[in-house]
Amino acid sequence: METWDVRALDIEAHHPKVLRSDAESRAIAIHLPAGEQLQSHQVHERTYLLVVDGEVEISQDGRNVSGGAGLLSHFEPNERRTIQAVTDARLVLVLAPWPGEGHPSRAASHSG
Repeated sequence: METWDVRALDIEAHHPKVLRSDAESRAIAIHLPAGEQLQSHQVHERTYLLVVDGEVEISQDGRNVSGGAGLLSHFEPNERRTIQAVTDARLVLVLAPWPGEGHPSRAASHSG
């Protein structure tokens, strides 16, 4: 078993902390300062976003959702969204499978 108290971790803004990464998934903790955003955030993997602390607004295709600690969101692979911190926020992203189909690291490992 591995556990993390994401609220107590020393996470610098703009320096996400990989909590765990293996062949099946990757978990990343992020400190997103108030007013900043993950602009047009899109990844190759299915994504679960959990707000651990603070409040965020998620925008996608003209739809906005706001929420604080406890908000869990799911995004399909390659789904574009913008995540903005209304207040200083701590987030956990879980990406699966890791790396996803189309991820640049997959192309590099298959070339040659």
